[in-house]
Amino acid sequence: MPPKELSETTCGSLLRELQKIWDEIGESDTERDRMLLELERECLDVYRRKVACASKNKADLHQALAEAEAEVSNLVSALGERALFSWTDKMKGTLKQQMSAIKPVLDDLCMKKEQRLVEFVNTRIQILKIQGEIEGRDGHSNSTTPPLDERDLSLKKLAELKASLEELQRDKNIRMQKVNSYINIIHELSTMMSMDFIKLLTEVHLSLTDSSNQSKSISNETLAVLAALVRSLTQEKKDRLQKIQDLGVTLMELWNLMNTPVNEQSPFYHVTHMISTSMEEVSGQGRLSSDMIEKAEAEVERLNVLKASKMKELVLKKQDELEEIYRGVHVELDSDAARKELLNLIDSGRAELSELLSNMDSEIQKAKEQAISRKDILDKFEKFKFAYEEECWLDDYERDQNRFSAGKGAHKNLKRAEKARILANKIPSLLESLNAKIKSWEEERRMIFMFGKRSLLEILEEHIALRLEREEAKRRSREQKKLQEQLATEQEVLYGSKRSAIGKKPLAPSASANSCGGTPANRRLTTSGASKVASFGKERKDYTKATPTTPLNYVALPKESFLQSP
Repeated sequence: MPPKELSETTCGSLLRELQKIWDEIGESDTERDRMLLELERECLDVYRRKVACASKNKADLHQALAEAEAEVSNLVSALGERALFSWTDKMKGTLKQQMSAIKPVLDDLCMKKEQRLVEFVNTRIQILKIQGEIEGRDGHSNSTTPPLDERDLSLKKLAELKASLEELQRDKNIRMQKVNSYINIIHELSTMMSMDFIKLLTEVHLSLTDSSNQSKSISNETLAVLAALVRSLTQEKKDRLQKIQDLGVTLMELWNLMNTPVNEQSPFYHVTHMISTSMEEVSGQGRLSSDMIEKAEAEVERLNVLKASKMKELVLKKQDELEEIYRGVHVELDSDAARKELLNLIDSGRAELSELLSNMDSEIQKAKEQAISRKDILDKFEKFKFAYEEECWLDDYERDQNRFSAGKGAHKNLKRAEKARILANKIPSLLESLNAKIKSWEEERRMIFMFGKRSLLEILEEHIALRLEREEAKRRSREQKKLQEQLATEQEVLYGSKRSAIGKKPLAPSASANSCGGTPANRRLTTSGASKVASFGKERKDYTKATPTTPLNYVALPKESFLQSP
C-alpha cells in the first residue's frame, strides 16, 4: 500500500475512533473544533519539520557534491590528469546518484595522490640527502626541509624532481670518483715517500678512512682539501726527487773523483739510477723516503770529508794517466816539473779540486786527440823501422860466405831474405809517404812532430844520410871486388892456374864499413849523398819561431840511434 493511502486510512480511522470517544464523553462541537484545529496545527508542524529536514538533507547533499566536485577538480588539477577522467559525463540523476558516481572517482584520485605524495617525498628525501652530502651537512639537518606544495603533484613535476635527482646522483658519482682518485694518488705518494697514509686522510675527513665508498665525504670542502693535499704531496715529491737527483749527481762526481770501489757505491745505486728519471717514472715503496735522502746526504758529507784527503792522490792519478797517454805515442813530458807544480797548487790551497781535475780531464782529452792524430804516422814509422831492421839483417846475411850451406835453418833464412828484399825495396816509398804525412801534420798544428825528444823528420834525414853512406860503401866494395877479380885474373895468366887459385880467395870487407848500426869515424858523405840529404831537408819549414816546438814542456834528448824508442 502506498504511504499516502496508508496515511489517509490511518488518520481516518483514528479520527473516527476519536469521534466515538468524543460522543461517549459528550464533548461539545466547540471543543471538538478546537481540538481538531490543534490537531491540524500539530500535523502541519510535523510536516514542516520533515520538509525542513528534507531540505537540509538536500542542501547537505548539494554541498557534499560541490565539495566532492571541487576536491576532484583540485586533485585532477594537482595530479595533472584532466584528460584521464570523464566523470562529468556521469553527473546525472538524483543527488544521491551523482554522489554515488563521484565517490569512486574521488577515492581513486585520493589513492593516486597518496601514491604520488610518497614518490615526491622519497624523491625529495634523496635529493636533500645528496645535497646535504655535497654541502657537507650532517643527516640531522634534513628535518628542517621546506613543506611540500601539494597543489602541483603532476607527473611533469615529479619528472623534474627525478631529473634533478639523477643530475645530483651523477654529480655524486663524479665526486666519489674524484675522491677515490685523490685517495689513490695520496696512497701512492705517501707510500713512495714513506708517510702515514691513514693520518693524512684522517686530517682531511674521518669518513675517508672507511672502507665503504658510500659513506665517504664528497663535499666541496673535502674535495678542495684533498686537491690541496695532492698538490702539496706532488710538490713534495718533486722537491725530494730533485734533491735525490742532485745528491746522485754529487755522488757520481765524488765517486769518479776518488775512484770509489764498487762495493761502496752499490748501497746508493738506487739514488744514482734516478738521476735521469722523470716525475712520472718514479714509483715504488720508499723510493723518495726522507730516510733514504738522509742516508744519501750523510754519504755525500762523508765523501766530501774524504775528498780533501784524497786530493793529491786523485790529481797524481790523473797526471799518471796523462803521462801514460803521451808515453804510448812517444811524446816526452817533463813529469817532475809538472808534478811539483801540481803539488804546490794543492798545498797552497789556490786550486779548487773540481776545477783542477776538470782542467786535467781537458788535458787528457787533448792528449787522446793528439795520440789519435799521431797514430797513423807512428804506425808507418814502425813499419819503416821493421823494414830498416830487415834491410840491415839482409846486408849481414849477404856478407855471410856460408849462407848457402845446408846447415840448420838455412831454408828459413832464404825465405826471410826474400821478404827482406821486398821490404827493402819498399823503404823509399815508405819514407816518401811518411815524410808527406809528417809535413802535413806539422803544417796543420804549427808544431814539430817529436819522437821522444827528437824531431821525427830529423831522424828520417839521418837515416837517409846513413842509407846514402851505405850505398856509397857498397859501391866502393863492388869496385874493390872488381879490382881484386881483375888482379886475380892477371896473376892467373902470369903464374898459372895453381897460384891463381890461391889468389882467388876473397878478401873480407871491413865489418865497420858495411854495418847498419853506424858509420866509421873517418867516413864522410859523398858529394852526391850530401846533395840528396840537403834536398830532402830543404822543404821543411822552421816552426820553432812561430810556435813552441813541443806541446807540454818537451826536453831534448841526447843524440842516439833513431831505432831506440823513448
